[in-house]
Amino acid sequence: MLRIRNLKCYYGRIRAINGVSLSVRSGELIALIGANGAGKSTLLQTICGLLPRWEGEIEFEKEPLQGLKPPAMVQRGISLVPEGRMLFPPLSVIDNLKLGAYLRYRKREHQGIFEDLERVLDLFPVLRERSRQAAGTLSGGEQQMLAIGRALMARPRLILLDEPSMGLAPFLVRLILDTLLQLKEEGITILLVEQNAQAALRIADRGYVLENGRIVLEGNAVDLLADQDVKRAYLGKDYREFCEGRA
Repeated sequence: MLRIRNLKCYYGRIRAINGVSLSVRSGELIALIGANGAGKSTLLQTICGLLPRWEGEIEFEKEPLQGLKPPAMVQRGISLVPEGRMLFPPLSVIDNLKLGAYLRYRKREHQGIFEDLERVLDLFPVLRERSRQAAGTLSGGEQQMLAIGRALMARPRLILLDEPSMGLAPFLVRLILDTLLQLKEEGITILLVEQNAQAALRIADRGYVLENGRIVLEGNAVDLLADQDVKRAYLGKDYREFCEGRA
């Protein structure tokens, strides 16, 4: 579905991504892990058209994405859940969700939008309870649910998520990741950027490890969880206790 070859991305003269190649097959949940500053967010922003200066090849469903702007990416079927959620705090939950379907309103897909709105509110019942509440007054976990729901309102075939567990309590992290598994079962393809490598790899099909703008490891998620270098660098000293606690 998504294929990236020899991608190089720039901020001015600084090269933030240096020759990355990866693929995401339809129906997969792929984890992209790495330390702060490794280039994970830059990669997602480039795919979505938010970072215009790049070299290499990005193809989505065998069509090149070179030169396309963010609205065109959404029309192609790619939605981003950005780091920090980037909601519109004064607007209500419902209005934030409707903004996710902005391009569909222009096509007068009103019935489909209503159906998808109900689907999102069923997926996250707390958002239905707070539907008229300003987004800025929600808790961090509720805001993350809203950000995911807004992305779903575009009817994406591929969702890119940037650090969805950031700042959330452990039980909310589990809720969000369980939701991603449910979306995968419904046929949505997911590329998940996460610093919580343990959690990400445990729900992923495959994973990539990004360091200093380069892919240094890739493979099945189970194999990466067992890799000694990954354990040392990304899973932390409490990895064994984490696994035993989840068994």
